Amino acid sequence: MKKEKLWHTLFLVGIFFKGLDGVLESLGGLVLLFFSNTLLIKYINFLLNGELSEKPPDPIINYLLNLSHVSENTQLFAGAYLVGHGIIKMAVVAGLYFKKLWVYPLAEVVLILFIAYQSYRFTHTFSIVLLFLSVVDAAVILLIYKEYKRLKSQRLV
Repeated sequence: MKKEKLWHTLFLVGIFFKGLDGVLESLGGLVLLFFSNTLLIKYINFLLNGELSEKPPDPIINYLLNLSHVSENTQLFAGAYLVGHGIIKMAVVAGLYFKKLWVYPLAEVVLILFIAYQSYRFTHTFSIVLLFLSVVDAAVILLIYKEYKRLKSQRLV
């Protein structure tokens, strides 16, 4: 019984963070969609100004500065992608939270598709972040599977 409760708790924590990730992705996407590239560059430079003057930029600062110099088409695509990705995550998490059994297999398929896309992108960018996200998604798939099995067994009793 303790093991089952632990898996359930891990499941709830996992979907909480997936939902939070969906909210943050959607907000980030909206920022990209509704703010001009020039304005974003100004804000990034303003926010990082203290860091830039104190020491040589570290890799994270360099990454943020490079992100601010993208084309409008790339910014539009990234914004739309993030909003769509975030909404899908939030919808799936809501279905899981409210124990809609049909959502569990769908959530696994959605996360497998995310892993496939992240793996494809990893082959082009070698971004450790994409690798990390894929591992987290795989762990959440396991948690969803365990929770689905638990709920199905409870409904049969």
